Amino acid sequence: MKNFSDSYKSAGVDVTAGYEAVRLMKDSVARTTTAGVIGGLGGFGGMMRLDVKDMKQPVMVSGTDGVGTKLKLAFLLDKHDSVGIDCVAMCVNDIICCGAKPLFFLDYVAVGKNYPEKVAAIVKGVADGCVQAGCALIGGETAEMPGFYPVDEYDLAGFAVGVVDKEKILDSSNVNRGDVIIALPSSGVHSNGFSLVRKIFGISEQNSNLSEYVESLGSGLGESLLTPTKIYVKPVLALLEKVNVKSIAHITGGGFYENLPRALPEGKKAVIKYSDVRVLPIFDLIRQTGNIPVQDMYSTFNMGVGMMIIVSADEADKSLEILKEAGEDAYVIGKIEDGEKGVELC
Repeated sequence: MKNFSDSYKSAGVDVTAGYEAVRLMKDSVARTTTAGVIGGLGGFGGMMRLDVKDMKQPVMVSGTDGVGTKLKLAFLLDKHDSVGIDCVAMCVNDIICCGAKPLFFLDYVAVGKNYPEKVAAIVKGVADGCVQAGCALIGGETAEMPGFYPVDEYDLAGFAVGVVDKEKILDSSNVNRGDVIIALPSSGVHSNGFSLVRKIFGISEQNSNLSEYVESLGSGLGESLLTPTKIYVKPVLALLEKVNVKSIAHITGGGFYENLPRALPEGKKAVIKYSDVRVLPIFDLIRQTGNIPVQDMYSTFNMGVGMMIIVSADEADKSLEILKEAGEDAYVIGKIEDGEKGVELC
């Protein structure tokens, strides 16, 4: 007999809805299975056997994040099958900056009311992200929290774990004057700065213009803003196999000014010309609509660059070729010079 409690249901928690959500998500989770996964859904912990026979000193690397207030757009559009990609991306894109290969992911979905089909759609997005990253979704948690979240809202977070041989951990101290910065284009706003985005466009439950078609975007405003964060794991891993990558920066919250310095040593600065940044139309629209200063834009958004990779000048062409073979329209965006650690946009 399955567990059931009329008393708990009267308090707003329906355990049978949880069972149904798990049933609906099983096929999505199964798509992410990779070598080493042990067991399936339903255990107290997700398990994976590590294959580290080719590593001298395996080092585990972890990253955790959520989707943030971008979820507000998903609520308004009633579209829940892509925000899971954002959640995975924000984690795996971070750990790849260390040179680590993502192994597995776990998600946490907290809902005001458990609508099984909605939860399954969210987890489908998580599974899609895991497939893109080549990692397994080995567990998670769905928490029904009436009175804490509105019945039609939820929060989504998760974490990823990867592994890298200690001798292959990327070390920014290897970055030198004359090195080249390669840009990997973003798919849009990704999952940062949405509190500002919502303010600029006046997006709220009372006033939502998300369905409005915008000529410069070639789509509705909401469709463009909800475009999921791009996952860079596979092209970066392909590059790491063949090139001596010196450092990588994931351009997330804090934009250029906060993230790129994290990939630099003391005494070195990144020099980037505004004219070399391939800014996406959505960022021009944000800047013009909100009358946002250029520096604020580069301090908040990725501006069309989701990741930056630093290599020596003599490996730049080879790097671009490898990345383009992996499907990335990569390009040189700047260079490294001596100076106070930071970013110089000119």
